[in-house]
Amino acid sequence: MLVYWIMFLLLVMMTLIGGHSRRSIGISWYIIGLFFILVIGFRDCVGCDWDSYVGYYERLDGATLSEALRQSDPAHQFFNWLMNQWGWGVYGVNLIYGIIFMVGLIKFSRMQLYPWLAMAVATPYLIIVVVMGYSRQGVAIGLFMWAMTHLQKGRFKTYMAYMVFAAMIHKTALIMIPLGIFLYGKGLWIRLFMVVPIVYGAWRYLLSGELAYMWSGYIEDQMQSQGAKVRVLMNFIPALILFYYRKEWKRQFSDYAIWFWIALGSIFAMAVVGLASTAVDRVSLYFIPIQLVVFSRLPYLARRIVAPQVTIYTILFAYASVLFVWLNYATHSFCWVPYKNIIISDLW
Repeated sequence: MLVYWIMFLLLVMMTLIGGHSRRSIGISWYIIGLFFILVIGFRDCVGCDWDSYVGYYERLDGATLSEALRQSDPAHQFFNWLMNQWGWGVYGVNLIYGIIFMVGLIKFSRMQLYPWLAMAVATPYLIIVVVMGYSRQGVAIGLFMWAMTHLQKGRFKTYMAYMVFAAMIHKTALIMIPLGIFLYGKGLWIRLFMVVPIVYGAWRYLLSGELAYMWSGYIEDQMQSQGAKVRVLMNFIPALILFYYRKEWKRQFSDYAIWFWIALGSIFAMAVVGLASTAVDRVSLYFIPIQLVVFSRLPYLARRIVAPQVTIYTILFAYASVLFVWLNYATHSFCWVPYKNIIISDLW
């Protein structure tokens, strides 16, 4: 598990050195980003869904492109088909996903008040557990964060394009497409009229054939996920913080309308997680960026009550605790430990 601690402690160090500067030590973003990409992309037998992802790849051996694209999650099938053509194996798919996710995460983090702190917050669960365990949904979240960097600049159409691409990798990303409606500025009805046909078309193409199965499995059978309440709680806490500091947030930042809805979704998830924990857990993964945004702004928001440096140390300690508890006591952490990599096998 040493590699996981190296990942986290690198970002702790950069948080303490880099502070709230978005540009200082610029080359460090590339070096650390590359390191994380290699850790994500060339991991071997890491994550409990590893065999499932190998199965996706192997089923496309000898398939034509049209056959691949007719299957569920067509963009994911395309990348598997392409890597089959190139002979890169599932590692090629993971490498592509690692690049997409890290670009999205870094772009998103660099828009925050304390960018390195945002990266550190992302590491224990979003990167290590989600991205290195649930590859499709991990890269979809990376695309969502990348899309958010455009949405916060008023680029609604670009946001929609990224989210449609994300939904073609993992259909659950469809739920985040309507978020673009709540962009500040004029053109609400235009955005609404754009979103409705896109969501409907994507739903018909990506989801309608599997809706009955998903409803039966996730809702009627009440499929349960161990630890779902804890993971939902991790979004619930920053959601409450956002509402507590809503006046200051509105004065200092222009994106309250967007994060209001994600915070509301996080609170609703906490209320219903006991009914169908797996369904709520999967949807709540898209709310994880609220942790990065709120906690990277909290040192500033709480500055009149607590010194910013104290807040930073507290957040880092809390996420170090999350990593320690998950690695040592989580039910499925054995799927991540020991970490293996095809480039540096047996080193960790």
